[in-house]
Amino acid sequence: MAKPKRPKNIGAHFDHFADRPGPIWHLDRPFDIAPDRGKAYDHTGIARLVAEMSGRLAEAGLGRGDRLAIIKHNHMDVLLLAAAAARIGALPAMITSTFAPDILGKMMERLEPKVIIAADSVLAAAAESGVTLAGPGTRVVAIEGEKDLDGTVRLADLDGAGVPVPDLRPDAEPMLLTHTSGTTGVPKFVMHSADTIGVYGVMETIRIPFLSTRPDDTMASCIAFVHSRALTWLMAQSVLIPSKVVVMGGSDPETVVETLSRNRPTTLEACPNIFQRWERLPKTHPQLFTDVRSFISTFDAIHPSTVRTFLAATRRRRPVWAQSWGQSEIGPATLAAYSKRKAMRSEGEAFTNNVGRPIPFVTKIKVVDAETRKPVRRGERGIVLVKTKGLCLGYLGEPDRHREKLWDGWWNTGDVGVHRRTGSVEVLDREIDVIPGASGIELESLLLERLEDATEVIVLGDPNGAPVPVVSTHSGTLDRDAWQRATADLPALAEPRVIDWNDFPRTGTWKVRRFDLRQKVLQSQDTYGTGRWT
Repeated sequence: MAKPKRPKNIGAHFDHFADRPGPIWHLDRPFDIAPDRGKAYDHTGIARLVAEMSGRLAEAGLGRGDRLAIIKHNHMDVLLLAAAAARIGALPAMITSTFAPDILGKMMERLEPKVIIAADSVLAAAAESGVTLAGPGTRVVAIEGEKDLDGTVRLADLDGAGVPVPDLRPDAEPMLLTHTSGTTGVPKFVMHSADTIGVYGVMETIRIPFLSTRPDDTMASCIAFVHSRALTWLMAQSVLIPSKVVVMGGSDPETVVETLSRNRPTTLEACPNIFQRWERLPKTHPQLFTDVRSFISTFDAIHPSTVRTFLAATRRRRPVWAQSWGQSEIGPATLAAYSKRKAMRSEGEAFTNNVGRPIPFVTKIKVVDAETRKPVRRGERGIVLVKTKGLCLGYLGEPDRHREKLWDGWWNTGDVGVHRRTGSVEVLDREIDVIPGASGIELESLLLERLEDATEVIVLGDPNGAPVPVVSTHSGTLDRDAWQRATADLPALAEPRVIDWNDFPRTGTWKVRRFDLRQKVLQSQDTYGTGRWT
């Protein structure tokens, strides 16, 4: 008898793997949706939780074809709620709790959810701000249920609902909504089907030497679980089957030390800005990273100094740093791997700007002139276009914005870059953040490398003057002599603005919201770029 084919739909995934071998999942804190069930799960326990949550959501009124808004603190259980909704044919939208109430209000107007399941703090903040999240006929479920919130039902009060029979939507239909980062305004809802997500899933389970998961691995991950990348990562653990999976919903260094001390990783993935936040840990707690053979970063540019710091801490013979570049709409478009030897020999070079080559058989890349849309020569800067089998179905409620970014079958990423003769791609800046004659990403990498005390550097192009560097440091001050040495051979920069690391406005993937930062520091939204493709 033939083995059942592995499903692409997240709603069927956990039922399919429930009774099969799998890793043990170790959590940094209990799931917010199951606070009393501890911090360790096997495949069967997770499948049982997903099935149970599908019953609770159905009890709340969610059914086939309905939309569900999930707005909660970062943890893997956002994916379990999405799977529970997809299991009964609903369309879940995974949304970070870091958005301000007014932004969430606008997103709910576009989504029109039948059910909203949200953290108490999200619902309380909306009420205090006078923002209405729920429309007529919308049921609101409070995850913790500890606050007295009018018009809500506690998730715990839905316990005991029967487990419904799976009712999956076809693989070509919308299965999941994620959202863009919202660095330049109200985020867009990105629609993916099981088919489009499935393209990423196949890539995730390809066995690549030195990178792919092994049976004795302890895989640790601290990423934004509302992102589609988290979905394919989660599904891959059931196929590649490491020994342990360590899930970190929080990025606070003290919690990370406690979590990794119990389960020392051999593979460690995090958002670039999280690795940056952790840069002191390899010095204060080097033992946490000595067994790591591969580091993985996605979502945003990683700085060379960060890569070197972590690779220096591992004692594995040939460790690598893997980076993928892509977007929510297209998934990963390129892959790059940097050896420890290359990283250590590239001091003073922004080598991580090179994000690698297109993924064979899946993506193609070309760089074009923004006005003529004609390809530029290799080595010349232009707008980076991608053709991929994993392109999203569209933007919910904003079809025109989606069409604007489709150029004859190619996706306009809105990134400015260079396609090298070797086939690799260098990303210089977002088009809206472009600095004439320079690369803001490269300037930021060089300054972070040269300023030992720096924890974050963002360089804002300013049409009214020189580029403005915004800096945070461990000490809270900026040494003037160190700054002069660091900038001696760089293009002219304005006086640096020093702020606290926590004062950088950030997205759910910890990217800096440059528009918000620009308004905060410059009291202006003027840029060199047009922002037409953000």
